[in-house]
Amino acid sequence: MDRSSLLQLIQEQLDPENTGFIGVETFASLVHSHELPLDPAKLDMLVALAQGNDEGQVCYQELVDLISSKRSSSFKRAIANGQRALPRDGLLDETGLGFYKRFVRYVAYEILPCEMDRRWYFYQHRTCPPPVFMAAVTLTQIIVFLCYGARLNKWVLQTYHPEYMKSPLVYHPGHRARAWRFLTYMFMHVGLEQLGFNALLQLMIGVPLEMVHGILRISFLYLAGVLAGSLTVSITDMRAPLVGGSGGVYALCSAHLANVVMNWAGMRCPYKLLRMVLALVCMSSEVGRAVWLRFSPPLPASGPQPSFMAHLAGAIVGISMGLTILRSYEESLQDQCGWWVVLLSYGTFLLFAVFWNIFAYDLLGAQIPPPP
Repeated sequence: MDRSSLLQLIQEQLDPENTGFIGVETFASLVHSHELPLDPAKLDMLVALAQGNDEGQVCYQELVDLISSKRSSSFKRAIANGQRALPRDGLLDETGLGFYKRFVRYVAYEILPCEMDRRWYFYQHRTCPPPVFMAAVTLTQIIVFLCYGARLNKWVLQTYHPEYMKSPLVYHPGHRARAWRFLTYMFMHVGLEQLGFNALLQLMIGVPLEMVHGILRISFLYLAGVLAGSLTVSITDMRAPLVGGSGGVYALCSAHLANVVMNWAGMRCPYKLLRMVLALVCMSSEVGRAVWLRFSPPLPASGPQPSFMAHLAGAIVGISMGLTILRSYEESLQDQCGWWVVLLSYGTFLLFAVFWNIFAYDLLGAQIPPPP
């Protein structure tokens, strides 16, 4: 029986008067008597949803959304207000799973703070589309690094090579008119240590986030962090160039860490306190290394070294925009006032940064190094 026939049968037998509401117990009896192809997890969620209603009923549209694998903010609120009949350790008790399904279960417990959301993700997850964005970005960064490393015969502190800054990908204040550089700098890195750090976090955190929240939301968050990073450098560190994907990486990491902290009791990932401390230490160390290279270069350089402000800008984007995205799993962002406030704030910053780059350098008489 296809989906449209199933919905027609439900409406004819359970809501013939078109009241818009359906009794869950009657619906469950219909499922068993007709052997309808409904996932047990969906039936469990439907029962939990009905428990948010005093009469044990569910809205017909919510039932349609559930069967169609859609979620809404009202659905999630109703589940949260119910008695939560879903078993807390249901996924952990699953046996006989293949390698990929075990990985999906691992991702669910790493990313999502609510058991109901974890069950929903586990049963509704599809392999298509795969999490290609973070993998493609990481692979491109590695290829670009290998190409420049072989060309310059230098694998550490590449920015000290006189030919490095001539790359059309690097952000340089003297090339602000070439707008693509405000994004493409994310493919260049100071050296093997920065590339390794960013690539590791992109794969360990970015890929699971993309699997759960989708390519559109995570790619938007990552690129928003990258763009905010270069624009922040152009405002606060006007003489400095910029390389590395740290703006996007810190947007993802800070959003995930903030989401873990705000949902500490619900997160079921093992050793979460130890991992939180290690993540903060590693991220702080990376910022410290960037500050050191910016103000105390270990080698003679022909100009200012790359700025560290992109790290901080990415973290701010993650805590604001990223946290809003991660807390809205399978919910419509357009229906949330907080999302529009974040977008308006980000848009205002972009507009200010554009005017700053057009007018402020000349008005302030900024002494920027000559472009390579």
